[in-house]
Amino acid sequence: MYVLRCVIPIEDNAELRLQGIQNLVRLEARNANLEGKGAITIRDLIKSALRMRPNRIIVGEIRSEEAIDMLQALNTGHSGSLSTGHANSPEDMLSRIETMVLMGMEVPLSAIQRQIASGIDLIVHVGRLRDKSRKVLEITEVIGYQQERILLQPLFCYEEKGEREGRIEGEWKKVHDLVFQDKLLAAGCDTEGDPEAGG
Repeated sequence: MYVLRCVIPIEDNAELRLQGIQNLVRLEARNANLEGKGAITIRDLIKSALRMRPNRIIVGEIRSEEAIDMLQALNTGHSGSLSTGHANSPEDMLSRIETMVLMGMEVPLSAIQRQIASGIDLIVHVGRLRDKSRKVLEITEVIGYQQERILLQPLFCYEEKGEREGRIEGEWKKVHDLVFQDKLLAAGCDTEGDPEAGG
C-alpha cells in the first residue's frame, strides 16, 4: 500500500477539507498590506512547498503565471499533484495554461506544450448544465505531443439521455482505455479496479 508522507494544499483562501492524511501542511496566500508590502503569492508558496519534499501538491486554482511553477512541480517528481482552472473544455484548458505560462515567462510555445504534455496526465472537466446542475462531463488523458500539438484522448464522457421533471438525465460512456496504466501501477493502484489491492 502506498503511503502519502506529505501533502501540501495551496490556496488563496483555505477551502479544501482534506482528512485522513497524517502529514498535511496547509499554505495560504496573503495580500499586501496598506504599504503594498508583505504579499505572499501562490507562486511563492509553490516554490516553498517544493523545498518541503512533498508527495503531492494541490493548488486550489491556477489563474496566472503560477502555472509555470505548477508545471515545473509536475515535471520534477511530484506526479499525482493536481490543480483546478476555469475553461470550457479540456482543449480550452490547455490553451489557458499556455497563455498563463506566457504571462510570466517568455519561452517558445512548443517548449510550454512539451512541459504540459509531460506533466499533465488527466483532465477532469466539470460543467454546469442548463438545469443548473454541475456534472463531470469528461475525463480526458493527455497522451503525448506530436506535430506541434498536445494529443488528448477522452476516456469517459457524459451523454445526455433526456429530461425528467426539469432535471437532465444521462449516463457515463467509456470511450477509450487508459493508455499510460504504468503510472497507476507505480502509484500502487490496481488497474483492474480491485479496491482491496493498491492504495
